[in-house]
Amino acid sequence: MSVDHGRKRRLRRDLLEVRSALPPDVLASTGEALARHTLELAELAATGSPRTVAAYVSIGGEPSTRALLDRLRAAGVRVLLPVLLADNDLDWADYEGAERLVRAGRGLLEPAGPRRGPEAVTEADVVLLPGLAVDRTGLRLGRGGGSYDRVLARLERAGARTSLVVLLYDAELLAEVPAEPHDRHVHAAVTPSGVHRFAAPGARTEG
Repeated sequence: MSVDHGRKRRLRRDLLEVRSALPPDVLASTGEALARHTLELAELAATGSPRTVAAYVSIGGEPSTRALLDRLRAAGVRVLLPVLLADNDLDWADYEGAERLVRAGRGLLEPAGPRRGPEAVTEADVVLLPGLAVDRTGLRLGRGGGSYDRVLARLERAGARTSLVVLLYDAELLAEVPAEPHDRHVHAAVTPSGVHRFAAPGARTEG
């Protein structure tokens, strides 16, 4: 599969420019809506053993995850947050509240607690992914750093039955995004308007 790398770079640039212009009140209202709709996911509403969610702390113009992290924790969900390693891979640690987040490189906020290892993500029932867009087939456009490509490959190697969900703004649901052979499909996107499911290979469905 070939891809126009210039087109991918331009699309990322355009999407980031739109995000950078969003006012604070839009960011705040987006976070509340994302929290509400994410907690409506069937994978989190299921009864039985406690749920584990791998999430992330939003920065800049990303759809805010702050309210979501606290609501997941209040609901008894174990929340894992990423810790960026020197090689751009991700370690994981438990979210223990906003007061236990520490400032790291690249403007990131990371949990201060014990590291669980890169393989800890395979324990998650749901992985909430950052992204810039997703297309109608569930193909996710990331920021190009490669950290989550490694996470998704790790889940695939482990045979993990994990639901992959990207958090976006409504305008970032696109008809098509440029693809490369290593790109992976997600099962759903959550935006301020609700949950959007995709007929991705191996995807779960509501119900």
